[in-house]
Amino acid sequence: MTQTSVSNSQESSQLWNLAKDTGVALIIQVGGVSLTYLLQVVLARWMGKTEYGIYEYVMAWSLLLGIFAGLGLARTNLRLISEYRVREDWGRLRGIFKGSCSIVLLAGCLIALFGTGILLLLDPERTFAYTTPLLIGVWLIPLQGLVQLHLEASRALEDVTLAYAPYQIVWPVLILCAGLVAIESDIPITSIPMISLATGLLVVVLLGQRWFIGDKINREFEPADPIYDYKEWFSISLVLLLQGSFIVILNQTDIVMVGNFLGPEQAGTYSAAIKTAMLISIILQTVNTVVAPAFVALYYREDILGLQKVVATVTAWIFWPSLVLGLLFMTFSQAILGIFGTDFLTVDWELKILVLGRVLDAVCGSVGCLMVMTGHQNQSVVVFGIAAAINLVLNAVLIPIFGSVGAAIATTVSLVMWNIALSVLVMKYIGVRSSIFYNLLPKSKVQSTL
Repeated sequence: MTQTSVSNSQESSQLWNLAKDTGVALIIQVGGVSLTYLLQVVLARWMGKTEYGIYEYVMAWSLLLGIFAGLGLARTNLRLISEYRVREDWGRLRGIFKGSCSIVLLAGCLIALFGTGILLLLDPERTFAYTTPLLIGVWLIPLQGLVQLHLEASRALEDVTLAYAPYQIVWPVLILCAGLVAIESDIPITSIPMISLATGLLVVVLLGQRWFIGDKINREFEPADPIYDYKEWFSISLVLLLQGSFIVILNQTDIVMVGNFLGPEQAGTYSAAIKTAMLISIILQTVNTVVAPAFVALYYREDILGLQKVVATVTAWIFWPSLVLGLLFMTFSQAILGIFGTDFLTVDWELKILVLGRVLDAVCGSVGCLMVMTGHQNQSVVVFGIAAAINLVLNAVLIPIFGSVGAAIATTVSLVMWNIALSVLVMKYIGVRSSIFYNLLPKSKVQSTL
């Protein structure tokens, strides 16, 4: 057997294994996202658009501030735990997970305390509609930080189920059950009791997930005293914190600003459009979950041709299903929004614009993941920062003029801009083409450009 045939066989085997793992991850993700989406529909029907809008407004703020509580340590865990496993550095592997959990919890609690003080200072009489729900919701901030930390640590340990099932399956099921119990007990299904229930149940879920992660580490790796290499962690995490902050700003700014400019009713209806459009991104997120370690291995072996083949293949996996979903969502937008209730039919155009943005996001493939996993986060963070600033400005300008349609336009324009910019950087620094258009080039033309 020739060296070329052996290489081709290895590449085929790698792609096959990636395809199998992606299939398993997709099943888990689809189940989780379906449950989460069902939860949004049920809550919208139980609470009505105003109370649901307040609930989503508080959740958006907790996600936004939770990224700061995480200090970039979630993605640092993904990067370094994978590296420590290869080096068999069990002390640092144990140290980064234990140390990160403590740091994130402390940082989150400090942010929550600071937020509580600000809210009480600005509205001591609690006359503002959001004040009391926010006073409860601020304690979701440290929990949201831990959610991301546990997720990325589990991904690094190559356990997709442990990464996603607690937050995307167990937590929504518990909230739904708690809501049913509240209805049977004649407890009003409004934003305040639902935020309280969601917070308490997330504590239970995170404690269970933490135990399972610790048990997995103890079973699969040799005993070792934890080594806390704070200098190495923060040399990476601070840049990733900036990048993660910009991404959350891009994802949450529109909901927050719609709530501020237009009120909780509009925030509630617009949130339904956002949640629906985000379903398209499940394919991109799932593929990134599986292929991130492969990107690292191929890049550091300097196998750029092999990396290009993997990137081209997974971009096709991402784009074509995303395009099909996007066309379906646009065609049946009224029927889909009707699931939430008749009040939500008003955001039909918002949904179509947001869906278009998610399809265009899929055109460029795994550009963000490629930049981070190959150590080029310093270059990509600038792009995310500029995109986040543009997003803020566009929302501030367009929402007063066009309402929530303006928010959808601002989000879509920002999303497209950073994808194009990152595609250019991926070619410049990594040497691969990530967009779906690469697959459409003739093979002779493709090989000549590498």
